[in-house]
Amino acid sequence: MSDSYACAEAVLTQLVAQGVRELVLCPGSRSAPLALVAQAADRAGAVRLHVRVDERTAGFLALGLAKAGRGPAAVITTSGTAVANLAPAVLEAHHSAVPLIVVTADRPASLVGFGANQTTEQADLFTGFVRYRARVASSAPAASWQAQAARAAVLAEGALGGDPGPVHLNVELGVPLVPSAGPRAWPAALPAPLVTPGRSIAQPVALPGTPRTVVLAGDASPSVGAAARALAESCGLPLLAEPSSNARSGPNAIRTARLLLGTDLGAAIQRVLVFGRPTLSRPVSALLARPDVEIVVVSDRSDFPDPGWQARLVAPAVTVEPGPAEWLAAWQAADALRQEHVTATLAEVGTLTGPELADRVVASVPSDALLILASSNPIRDADLASIRPDALLSYANRGLSGIDGTISTAIGLCLAGGRPGVLLCGDLAFTHDVGALAIGSDEPRPELRIVVADDAGGSIFATLEYGAPAFAQAFERVFATPTGLDPVTLAGGYGVPARRIDPDDLAAALAAPISGLEVLVVGLDRTGRADLDARLAAGPSAG
Repeated sequence: MSDSYACAEAVLTQLVAQGVRELVLCPGSRSAPLALVAQAADRAGAVRLHVRVDERTAGFLALGLAKAGRGPAAVITTSGTAVANLAPAVLEAHHSAVPLIVVTADRPASLVGFGANQTTEQADLFTGFVRYRARVASSAPAASWQAQAARAAVLAEGALGGDPGPVHLNVELGVPLVPSAGPRAWPAALPAPLVTPGRSIAQPVALPGTPRTVVLAGDASPSVGAAARALAESCGLPLLAEPSSNARSGPNAIRTARLLLGTDLGAAIQRVLVFGRPTLSRPVSALLARPDVEIVVVSDRSDFPDPGWQARLVAPAVTVEPGPAEWLAAWQAADALRQEHVTATLAEVGTLTGPELADRVVASVPSDALLILASSNPIRDADLASIRPDALLSYANRGLSGIDGTISTAIGLCLAGGRPGVLLCGDLAFTHDVGALAIGSDEPRPELRIVVADDAGGSIFATLEYGAPAFAQAFERVFATPTGLDPVTLAGGYGVPARRIDPDDLAAALAAPISGLEVLVVGLDRTGRADLDARLAAGPSAG
């Protein structure tokens, strides 16, 4: 048997033994042994295989599978530029602590640097962004193949006190790549997994309830989000939860939190209990940078968030004595008034706006489905959406807050979770990752509704400094960047059902059952977006 095929089999069987159940594969020659073993694993029911032709979308598909799955997901590519195309997904996984296993085929190390075809210095390509990297050589002792794969899977999950995140196995395969007799069947018995003790549960730190405290929940997993909501409700504290925090539900959640932070009520905050990774708004960033506020970060990660450099306590868990009841009541009363102002302001526009579309989309998601939000304005618009009573599972790529791989991630989330999903994205995010719709006829397909907020460009830039009239001459070309492309036509080119929805028909379209993969395009006018945001931020007193 080819040593390369035996090496590939050892690596993948060990990953399966460690709990990997989702494999994403991109075609290639040097990766042929890995591809054949992956297909054998899929046929045997040991894994579910997803084949894609674009490594960038494949990386984000694996990211989504790992986010919503029960363990790490792996993505397999050939050598050369194929590996470099995984970089955006690896960086997002690094910053959002997602257990992504990158398996890249390579030529033997002796050929690197000598002009061999499709060969470059790829073994250390992700240095600084992976929890572990290894050069797995088919010429090395066979025992090392499984040991390296086992170590990678364990460290990807954050065992032994580390943080979860991506790992990289660069598999150096010599010729012959495959046995002349053809591929073998998947082994009947798997190797023994590498077992590590689970993380110990630390005793929570007890905090007094006297300082005026809020619970701030940024982008977080469902378990972290549930903990944030539970703490807020058990201690009677206002809950300031971002849309992807998995905490934005229940009676303590403050819908207009980011708008209230600029008021006297926000100025009265004395302590913030931070869960997850808050990244969404400047008012939140300003709060976390205030030297007069006690910042307590509730996290068991070494890369805990502290963007304002003010954290004074970091603990895996905390308990808080109940605070004054009037503190929560004041936030709830102010929130009710601000909600009325938001509703009235949006109604004055006369046409459908981004915040109104986000509110309708969030409300439409079935309780057993996923909500996925693209970066830029869609997730910020959802930050003003009505609070749901149920704990809707919500996701976004907020590790680096890019629009890269939005559709691919959403597909992975739905497939791994076994749930339908609704993705709200802008037209630029849709165009950027439209290649994710290239799904082969034999591949698993999600139940996913993609709602495209089509405002013909990047409306978020109109709300920033360079949206001012002084920059008008440059704005459209270098910031808004309208492409002139029609999302309906783009989706149709991939054979995905798509249609443009008029505002009058939106309620019916969103209420329809989610069936297969579909695209709904809703036109928006971004002309007055900066003025709208300013009026929402100003509040009712400014009229």
